[in-house]
Formats: sequence, structure tokens, C-alpha cells
Amino acid sequence: MIIELHLLQSFPVSNLNRDDVGQPKSVTFGGVQRGRISSQCLKRSARGEFPKYGLDVSETGLRTKRLLADAARKMDGLDGDADPDPGTADVVREALYELGFGVAKRDLTQYLLFVGREAGAELAKFAGEHREAFADRAAKRTKAVENAKDAAAAKKAQEKLPKVKPSKESLQRARDILNARRVADVALFGRMIADNKDFNVDAASQVAHALSTHPVVTEFDYYTAVDDLQPDDESGADMIGTVDFNAACYYRYANLDVAKLSENLDGDAELAGRAANAWLRAFISATPSGKQNSTAARTTPETLLTVVREHGAWNLANAFLNPVRGEDVLVKSTDRMIEHFNRLRGFYDEEPIRAVTGAAVTGSLDLAESEQAASVGELVRRTLAGALG
Repeated sequence: MIIELHLLQSFPVSNLNRDDVGQPKSVTFGGVQRGRISSQCLKRSARGEFPKYGLDVSETGLRTKRLLADAARKMDGLDGDADPDPGTADVVREALYELGFGVAKRDLTQYLLFVGREAGAELAKFAGEHREAFADRAAKRTKAVENAKDAAAAKKAQEKLPKVKPSKESLQRARDILNARRVADVALFGRMIADNKDFNVDAASQVAHALSTHPVVTEFDYYTAVDDLQPDDESGADMIGTVDFNAACYYRYANLDVAKLSENLDGDAELAGRAANAWLRAFISATPSGKQNSTAARTTPETLLTVVREHGAWNLANAFLNPVRGEDVLVKSTDRMIEHFNRLRGFYDEEPIRAVTGAAVTGSLDLAESEQAASVGELVRRTLAGALG
């Protein structure tokens, strides 16, 4: 079964997801500029909510380039951000080479790895099992660099060292270290490692960029700040600047392939059920954190629609291809979304659809009475029962 989640959520003054120059992200859709929140931002916001909705922290993953330092600290028995022994770091670095991973500057892995929380401990265990061999290899690498006259010669000396080709045993250990069979968010959102497709995980969930249902223009807040200790006979601001913001009603869409989620979690139906519950509740409740301290734009979705289907998927963004205009944007957006959904149901084969549930804070939805829920809790329970039952 596939669960589809459609949300309409209005935010007041906010800058939830910034672009490279600090402005709220945007997109041109239907010939006009819209506000946008990236799918990556929405997924990160939801991931932070998972432990609140039935998933243990140990069942969630980490995105990190600092696996080397984490494993080295564990080998040295250190806590927090303490610096590990350089010799231990050398051993772990060679362990990563042995597993087929590159290490860049400052001992960061070449890629931002999406791993379970035990990955550092597993890497430390592997490095410890081969500590003598890895230490010897690291010493040869260090000696080659030290004997070089300059940086170019050091690089050339490094290149002349025998390339590490992971053995079958090492690749299996790498799979153990990157094991995501009990890591719910890796199972949900997938993982890609370009140099070794064996470590990739196909995502069970797809998340669309949120976009405003109406035209949006970025605005600017001109602010000043005064020094509290400024003498009374002096005037003027001690700090002047601008902050970009917008205000928009967003359409948000995501779907979840329950069968794929179960497959990614090694067939553990109990964990898959809890992960589906956490996914649904987190995407409803999560709010991006951008500029929240200065805007407090913590609203909740006002209109919710879930669809449980055997196959296929309908993103309803085209309901807003002709942008909503005028007053009552949220009410008009709700009417547009439900109308577009009902038209698709009438035009295409409705047979794959197993359940439809809608809920709204205000107003009524043009759905059958049996398809309307009185609360978010009821909507979630009915949706999960249709998908997992």
C-alpha cells in the first residue's frame, strides 16, 4: 500500500528555508513567483520529530562526515568532542580506506554518510581488529609524505603507495557498518553512495518541495538596534540591517510505500508500522526551523487529506497552476485541492484507491461524510488502519 499526504499550511512573516543569498526560496510556477520550501528541509524537520512519535533514538540515523573522529574517540574511550590520539586516528583512517571510502581534508569522509548510530562503534571495532596492520600501513604513508620535499612531491609519493582494494571480507564489514536494516529514517528517505551502489538504499518515501498556492513576493524588514549603554546625550542606532521574509500558504505533498519500507527494514512489520506512524505524524507536525527565533512562525496545517492506494500517486500541485488570488486564500486553496482530487478520481481509474480521509480546522470538505475525520488523531488512525491493516 501507498500512503499519500496532502497538506495546506499557512505561515505568517517567516524565512523558513533560505537560498544562497539569505532570501526565502522561491520558484516560478504557473507563470508567477511562488514561495518554496525544499524537500530536504521538510525531511530534516520531520526526522527531528520521529522520537516523539514512537521511534527510539537508536532506531534513527545520523548524517555525518565525521565518522573517523567518532570511531577514533570510541577506540580511545573518549566522550564528547575530545580529540582522539593521532595514532588512533591514523588507524581508523586506514580502516576507512580498507572499506573503500575516501577521506578528505580534516579527516572528513568524502561523502556525507547516512548511517545508523552504531556505525562509529562498528568502525572502531573493525579498526581495532586490524590495528597492527593498519598502523603499519599508516606509518608507511606518513614516512612517504615526510620524505617529500614539497606538497607536490608529497602528493606524488602518496599516489605511488599501493592502492587499497577492498577484499570481500572488508566489503562485508562495510555493509555491517552501514547496516540500515533497523534505521527507520534511512529506510524512509534512502541513501546514495556514488562510488559503491551496494550500499545504496532506495527510499520508501518521496517528498515534494512545498510551494505557495498563490503569488509571493519577497519583502524586506529594515531593522535597527540601539546600544543599551549608550549615553543619554547620544542618539542613533548602533546596528542597521535588513532581513528578507515572505508570508504564504503552502501546499505540501509526500508519499510512503509501506511495502518498500518493510523491505528496507528487513521485513520487521512491527518496526515498519511504528516508522509509518512516526512518518505520518511527524510530517503533519514538523515545522522548518529557519529564522524561527525572530519570527515564531509556528503554525499547523489547516487542511489535511490522506489517500491509501495500492499503486500510483497523485501530486495535486496542478490544482494551483492557476494561482489563487484575493481574500480567503486558505479556504480557496482547500476548495481547489479537493476539487482537483475529485476530478482526478472521476477521470482516472479509482480502483487502486482503498481509503480517503480528509480533515480541516475550519470549513467543510467536498468529500463523502465517511471520508471526513473530526480531528488529526482520527485521520491518522484511519489512514494507518487502511494502509497497515
